[in-house]
Amino acid sequence: MPVARQRPVLIAIDGRSGAGKTTLAVELAALLRTHRPVSLFHLEDVYPGWDGLAGGVERYIETVLAPLSQGRPATWTQWDWAGQHDGAARTTAVAPVVVLEGVGSSHGRAAEFLDAVIWVDAPSQARRQRALERDGEMYAPFWELWAGQEEQLLAGSGLPTFADIVVDATAGVANAPGPVLDALTQLPALEHLLAPELARRRGLEFSALRINAAPPAAELFQALYGASENAVWLDSSLAEVSGVDSWGDAAADRSRFSIMADPAGCFGQIAQHTRGLTTVTAGDVTTRIRGPFFRWLDSVWGRRAVRAPQHYPGDFTLGWLGWLGYGLKAETGGDSDRQDWHRAENSTPRAGTLADAALIFAGQAVVLDHQENCLYALTLTDAHHPGTIAEATAFEQAVRSAAEGVHAAGPITEQRPFRAPEFTVRDGERRYKEMIAAAQAQIHDGNSYEVCLTTALEAHSSHRIDPWHSYRALRVDNPAPFAAFVRFGSTSVASTSPERFLRIDAAGLMRAEPIKGTRRRDGDPAVDAALKADLAGSLKDRAENIMIVDLLRNDLSRFALAHTLQVPRLCAIESYATVHQLVSTIEAQLAPGSSRAQAVAAAFPAGSMTGAPKISTMAILTALESGPRGIYSGAIGYFSLNAATDLSVVIRTLLCQDTPDGGTDLSLGIGGAITADSNDEAEWQEIQAKAHGVLSTLGADFPG
Repeated sequence: MPVARQRPVLIAIDGRSGAGKTTLAVELAALLRTHRPVSLFHLEDVYPGWDGLAGGVERYIETVLAPLSQGRPATWTQWDWAGQHDGAARTTAVAPVVVLEGVGSSHGRAAEFLDAVIWVDAPSQARRQRALERDGEMYAPFWELWAGQEEQLLAGSGLPTFADIVVDATAGVANAPGPVLDALTQLPALEHLLAPELARRRGLEFSALRINAAPPAAELFQALYGASENAVWLDSSLAEVSGVDSWGDAAADRSRFSIMADPAGCFGQIAQHTRGLTTVTAGDVTTRIRGPFFRWLDSVWGRRAVRAPQHYPGDFTLGWLGWLGYGLKAETGGDSDRQDWHRAENSTPRAGTLADAALIFAGQAVVLDHQENCLYALTLTDAHHPGTIAEATAFEQAVRSAAEGVHAAGPITEQRPFRAPEFTVRDGERRYKEMIAAAQAQIHDGNSYEVCLTTALEAHSSHRIDPWHSYRALRVDNPAPFAAFVRFGSTSVASTSPERFLRIDAAGLMRAEPIKGTRRRDGDPAVDAALKADLAGSLKDRAENIMIVDLLRNDLSRFALAHTLQVPRLCAIESYATVHQLVSTIEAQLAPGSSRAQAVAAAFPAGSMTGAPKISTMAILTALESGPRGIYSGAIGYFSLNAATDLSVVIRTLLCQDTPDGGTDLSLGIGGAITADSNDEAEWQEIQAKAHGVLSTLGADFPG
């Protein structure tokens, strides 16, 4: 019987001349050879002369790629550059990996044969200078001829856009091989082949240095991360309020730790997911992973890569932090958001342009322990890279210095230089009540039991509004256990959410804490007590809450040990600065061997923001709502290297997006649960109560 040929993995390194492709190919091949044989092929060996770029690419496809893709050695004719004619026959052996380097190595039909494409780019002048330095004056007379052929070959090809990995070689490629190898391990097609590299990547050391200081959290964040373009603060701002115990034991427990981080350092990465494409940037290397977000998340999170030392009480051991937008429902049983949303005439914010998910990977972070009045400087190190040890030491010193040097600022009221924005409501009172009636019709027809209807307040400020100052004011006026400030470039999120979406601790205990049922607070103690009593005795609100509890029991049960599913708290009242709310707790133990990313996906989006049953109700919401929710109704939190996660529901959250005209777009999502016996006027008043905490801090009024 004929022996089955083993097809090699084919990796192309493409880009224009002088970008650094050859250097990268040689160094990358050397790294790959640590665990397997590798063949290396250079297209310059087959280009038939200075005017033969297109012909050389065809030769390469037919005589190199075609046989290699069938598991056969490639025999090709080498071009004699000195004699300007065909030379000797050469052979590229079959190996587990073949690296193919040169202009056009992924062009046209070549892409059909390839498993991964790396595009190396640099400015034209830098490329020309490097090419001439490499090949001397021999190249100088032909640069314009060759560059013209490159433009003609690559024009309209979209190769930089469709490449799996893009290397910004503006400053050269000396430091690129290691990050490119790490990037290759993230591609699903190469995950099995690069298992040894993945195993090495997980051999990291985690450290948590305790610092006995309790500086003001806002000032510490500003000192450490105020200049960071991308940063996350998961801020248990409730913990800084005097008399925190009065908020209740559950809320106080959720407010023990705050986390601050950015993607600085050797391990730093930025990931964004939009419409089936996850883009991960680490320094000058960008990786594009095609496929569902939760599949990518499963590949980078959910296994215990590090263990915390005994003296560290936190559940976060570095990892990914950021947001998951409501649009990810398209991966979890919901339909895709419509592209032709009906929009009010004065609707300006562009929430639909947000990434469906945005995360940073932090290899260093600060955790504040509000219970013990101390903080921890968290770091990662890799024994194979001594530079990471020096980097960790420098970070610890910076945190210690900042903790000792910052002091509380003056009253926050003195730091509100912004003018109150004028909001419009996406759906006015009449339209919103029509949506309520339509939702109740769906309930009457048996298509849903509860519809969590939403709308949004939107504004455009012609002057720039500083989201950091806005958030600092919000956290003082409306403290919450799941407050957060997230900055991704020109987009910032200021959240004062009181609601946990899902926590999975390192041992696999899952906990959801949905909120359903809300009353405003009142300055008159007697009136406030009456409002709280009204909520406690409301059959409608209890029914809303219990329906969501049942939904979440179903969500968690899909990946849980059945006998562990329980509801230790049902319809308990928690009181915050601006509202009283009904909160329940559902817990279960994750079944051994289950994917933690898929357990998160099974519960996403939060049932308290969709209604029940979830799938059919999400379809109803897509038809009824007049705009995309964006980040609102999604989740904010972390995915830790010890396999833990803790995510809040994105409510009471202001979205700020800088605009090219020097202004700021603002958006505030609001909504409420609609049941068969909902009163439309009461529902209209409820969304105003939910918006009050953010609007009052901004000095703005509910429109209308």
